[in-house]
Amino acid sequence: MRKGAVLLLAAAGLVVLLVLPELLGAGLVSVDLDTEAVSSGAFWGALGVAWLGGVLTSLTPCVYPLIPITVAVFGAREARSRLQAIGLTLVYIAGMAVMFSGLGYAAASSGKVFGSFLANPWVLAGLGFFFIAMAASMFGAFEIALPQSLALRLNRVGGAGWGGAFAMGLVAGIIAAPCTGPVLASLLTVVATSGQPLFGLVLLFTYALGVGLPFLLLGGFSVSLPKSGAWMEGVKSVFGIALLALALHYLKDAVPGVRSTLAGASIPALVGPLAAFVGILLGAIHRSFLGPAREKALKAVGVALVVLGTFVRISTGAPQGGVQWTYDLEAALARAEAEGKPVMVDFWAEWCAACKELDRYTFTHPEVVAEAEKFVTVKVDGTLEDERILALYDRYGVQGLPTVLFLRPDGQPVDDPRVTGFIDGPRFAREMRKMTAVSPEASR
Repeated sequence: MRKGAVLLLAAAGLVVLLVLPELLGAGLVSVDLDTEAVSSGAFWGALGVAWLGGVLTSLTPCVYPLIPITVAVFGAREARSRLQAIGLTLVYIAGMAVMFSGLGYAAASSGKVFGSFLANPWVLAGLGFFFIAMAASMFGAFEIALPQSLALRLNRVGGAGWGGAFAMGLVAGIIAAPCTGPVLASLLTVVATSGQPLFGLVLLFTYALGVGLPFLLLGGFSVSLPKSGAWMEGVKSVFGIALLALALHYLKDAVPGVRSTLAGASIPALVGPLAAFVGILLGAIHRSFLGPAREKALKAVGVALVVLGTFVRISTGAPQGGVQWTYDLEAALARAEAEGKPVMVDFWAEWCAACKELDRYTFTHPEVVAEAEKFVTVKVDGTLEDERILALYDRYGVQGLPTVLFLRPDGQPVDDPRVTGFIDGPRFAREMRKMTAVSPEASR
């Protein structure tokens, strides 16, 4: 790769990583599919990330060589016109979308159950090492591939015609599993922690549309795709780096001391992006682990810098300021009754990603902080679901996390407002005002 292109790639990596927290906004898991949230940048940003991940996945070695084979089956052989070729291709993509969407819905439906598993350090460590192994496969340490004969047989499932195209789409994920697996596992982990089945379905449907884009271009419009080569290895390196950063995230959460230290660390925002910039210049993306010793060494150092830079950028720095919480529910109820204030109770857990997004983006918002002065605010930690926590869930009808409920000064809960899932600061402040509007004591 030319020096100018490498420099441009490194500069792009620096910019993306510098604004990454803002680009992620409230995060993939923090989208609640109501009308207002769907119109927000967080929702469309989440779908954009999933779609781009699908497009890049479709250009990896497990999928790329099968595109012309698949298109030949329902494109050149079956289609009698350009319109029919487009139709068959869309039906094929619909098959993929149904399969991936079903996985997303099932994963998100696990919700609280999956989240409870993530409270176990051994599960977190296992996930971390799994993603390390998947990253190693992306960097060429080993190959995971179906036998060519089985792949070709699966690629012709369903026979000819529209039904055949749909059936082939359903099994496409099996054919592409060696490369879609790492990315798909990451997305399924995200939607499982969200506990929002409809969002999981939409997110994985969008991912499938990304995977199907090259099939549509080639089968429906006869657009020539670029030949495989070094660029494809670069795509694999990007995925490998992302998987390693994700692995560090899970390993960090498996060790509470490390997690709390990083959360409280104050590291300048430029440190991570600059490390990634240098890493890309050294060869994190454009060099190969299959080259000479010097190239391998530069690649290894470059990958390490980009992974650590990404991890530091997204994992350090606790939110500054925000709502002041107590952690004893019974003491909070007694204080509320004595002072005549309503109570705001935040049920949260360490494994709950959306809970952390509430802490970072919502409970630090000026409007929310101001309204919180009118409440007694208390957090209930559901990380380890012992009998006491389960009894509180039953007592207050908590179905999943996060749940923020509001109690009258006498300790009686109200049905509205009640927040389940992530909402942004202004919307949360409006929910709080519903409570203070009917509580004269709180508005003093």
